[in-house]
Amino acid sequence: MENEFIPVCEPFLNGNELTYVTDAVSTGWISSAGKYVSEFEKQFAAYCGCKYGVAVCNGTVSLHLGLVAMGIGPGDEVIIPTFTMIASAFAVCYTGAMPVFVDADPETWNIDVSKIEEKITERTKAIMPVHIFGQMCEMDKITEIARKYNLKVIEDAAEAHGATYQGIKAGSFSDIGSFSFFANKNLTTGEGGMLVTNDEALYIKAKYHKNVCFPLDGNRNYLHEEIGFNYRMSNVIAAIGLAQVEKADEYKALRINNHRKYEEFLSGVPGIIFQKIHPEALSVQWMNAILVDPSIYGRTKEELVVELKKHGIDTRLLFNGMHRQKSLTDYGCNVSDTYPVSDRLSENGLYLPSASNLPEEKIRFICDTIRNFSLK
Repeated sequence: MENEFIPVCEPFLNGNELTYVTDAVSTGWISSAGKYVSEFEKQFAAYCGCKYGVAVCNGTVSLHLGLVAMGIGPGDEVIIPTFTMIASAFAVCYTGAMPVFVDADPETWNIDVSKIEEKITERTKAIMPVHIFGQMCEMDKITEIARKYNLKVIEDAAEAHGATYQGIKAGSFSDIGSFSFFANKNLTTGEGGMLVTNDEALYIKAKYHKNVCFPLDGNRNYLHEEIGFNYRMSNVIAAIGLAQVEKADEYKALRINNHRKYEEFLSGVPGIIFQKIHPEALSVQWMNAILVDPSIYGRTKEELVVELKKHGIDTRLLFNGMHRQKSLTDYGCNVSDTYPVSDRLSENGLYLPSASNLPEEKIRFICDTIRNFSLK
């Protein structure tokens, strides 16, 4: 195993993917029309505990589409965590609105709910919590704040397919939930995304705008009353998605089990810190992220990354905070506050190989490499 490359993640296609894709291709239904798009929307929305699903071409446009459906636009503000993937912030920028940043909770690494209210202004229209690495945010507190200030909530659940908080599924705790099906996600279509909601009006708006604002009655008179987007998902991609959602709980269990093995095999290694799971949350463990405390571990994060690479173990660094992004400061985002928790995560964090089908012996090899390096 010493010379075998272990990627940070790879898709697990272990169901009806080939059967459904072959059917789509052989019948000629390969564009955005076809039975797999509507069935995938139906089945995934149901899996999330929602009435409606709108399939799109990736997770970023799903966020954008959700914000558009909510009426977010220029002059508005949307509160987001600074510790997130930049797509969350970009989606807000696409609407002409301004993302406003909140630091991370030092233990769960999700948005620090205690700091949200201080960022609310008369321009605030929505809160976008991001379920970091598959763990849901404290959605009860967030929705309570939203009700108090009459704000919309859109969950960025790109990493949290099947996660729960207080027994409620990710995506269904808010006005709109948004998911990604990128190749490294627990459920994947290679690329792709979906918006889910229980609000029929938001569903209709999203469905209308994703298809360049063609009338929903199917009448293509080529008269468009609003600015729309070509965010459609193809039937071929949806065929893969339907096969994936059929095995969603199986794949979730595999990721959770892999994380438990990481915690077991790294137990007792000084200076290695895992994301703390909220007692009311079930994380789907999208990625096995760790922090390296160099004062205790004896090595820096950068040194550990180099050592793992020597042994064929792929890694990724954690997100750089949104307050550190030139693209967003140039856009006009206010970064005058300090975000010490996000900076600590960025400076000391990385995540380890996390594929659903990662064998236990590889997890043990990775953990042994980490343990042994601290002893050199």
